[in-house]
Amino acid sequence: MVYLVGAGPGDPGLITVKGREVLRKAQVVVYDQLASPELLKEAPADAEIIYVGKKAGAHALPQEGINQLLVDKARSGLTVVRLKGGDPFVFGRGGEEALALAAAGLPFEVVPGVTAAVAVPAYAGIPVTHRGLASLVTFITGHEDPTKETSAIPWDVLAQTQGTLVFLMGVKNLADNCRRLLAGGRPPTTPAAVIEKGTTTEQRTVTGVLENIAAVAQAAGIKPPAILVVGEAASLRESLKWWETRPLWGKTVVVTRTREQASALVALLAAAGARCLEVPTLEIGPPDDFTPLDQALSNLSRYQWIVFTSANGVAAFMQRLFGQGQDMRALGSAKLAAIGPATAQALQNWWLTADVVPAAFKAEVLLEALSPHIASGHRILLARAQVAREVLPQGLAQLGAQVDVAPVYQALPPGGIPPEAEAALQAGRVDILTFTSSATVHNFVRLLGPERFQALAKKAVVAAIGPITGATLQEYGPTPQIQPQDFTIPALAAAIIDHFKILT
Repeated sequence: MVYLVGAGPGDPGLITVKGREVLRKAQVVVYDQLASPELLKEAPADAEIIYVGKKAGAHALPQEGINQLLVDKARSGLTVVRLKGGDPFVFGRGGEEALALAAAGLPFEVVPGVTAAVAVPAYAGIPVTHRGLASLVTFITGHEDPTKETSAIPWDVLAQTQGTLVFLMGVKNLADNCRRLLAGGRPPTTPAAVIEKGTTTEQRTVTGVLENIAAVAQAAGIKPPAILVVGEAASLRESLKWWETRPLWGKTVVVTRTREQASALVALLAAAGARCLEVPTLEIGPPDDFTPLDQALSNLSRYQWIVFTSANGVAAFMQRLFGQGQDMRALGSAKLAAIGPATAQALQNWWLTADVVPAAFKAEVLLEALSPHIASGHRILLARAQVAREVLPQGLAQLGAQVDVAPVYQALPPGGIPPEAEAALQAGRVDILTFTSSATVHNFVRLLGPERFQALAKKAVVAAIGPITGATLQEYGPTPQIQPQDFTIPALAAAIIDHFKILT
């Protein structure tokens, strides 16, 4: 089966529910330049990923080659997702690919996508139709097939049309297209806009009128992919622009959490307009020795308390428990403690409610919250990272408890910096650095080197999730400008947003 899937115009959130569904079961993904790379994360880890993008003067594979590739992969009995920017059948050549599959007698499905012709103007604050301004909208290719002897576009008709004209993929021919409309009688004062990289965090919009929009776009250095909008509805942009007015718009943020944990912080900052670059400073792996954990899991009934210090710890604990053929009944009457709300939520995901969750995400505060509940002789299982501070085991032991420390995972340094992030770091295009633990600080400095890190931190706003992380940063020089009162991811994101709201 081949699925011709519209990926939407750039914002990965604009893919349809069905598009994401079929992407998650793909064995082969054939994707375009205009399909967001973020969507590739939805494909199975063992899926074959093939890039066939096209841009002016550079085609990874000609269209005939793409058609044959889809046929060959499908004939091999594989589930193929052809991921195309926008909608497959709106100037996407999806019809040609479907015809090739039909001619080969291969099954296919079309999963429509959000077309850039509507979404990109919307993200620029331009409704393509609007009562009293535009009751008609026309989509036009900005560059026709160069082998045509004459234009198939009725320029004289378009020039007289009172609705909105949306030209896709027309940067190269922008000036010529505007001249043709003017020659056909379209008023030179007709509002117009050009939108580059629409619906992404790099979106740029320039406005003018039909007689000068080409010059305005050229002066601004507008490059493909871009869309030209001509019509009275373009005049509404100043009142309706919203995507480019969010508090973190234009800011580039480095997120140093693990790949598994970065999504929550990235989602919050991206929603506020930031361009987020993930630089995972930790990889979560198994502990060097499972013996302490396995011994504890075989005797869980002897513990009065089981204490978790991270969501990673909860996940690793449960994986090992179920991997041994046990289930929740093995926990018996043990009470549960979580170091913070994220860890408590990780327990809740297993239908378990933490009996103690301190007000602040800190070992000292958790120890204080547990103290009234601990009696001499209580046996406590501490499920934590292989390397961690000794505040909890030492403090609980001083209360008379017998503490068994069971490493359930270890944090490992990553192999390197992702290429996109490395390019931004080298160019100095980083506005905010975020750190959510001391380990993220140590490993980020290790990745960059102390001197490079200090130079970067002098130019960027540095955000730490709490005082311990802040103190670790100070060991390397910088004092964090942002540090929330609550040591949680939502609080950190809110503090970053508030910081830039105040500046503006």
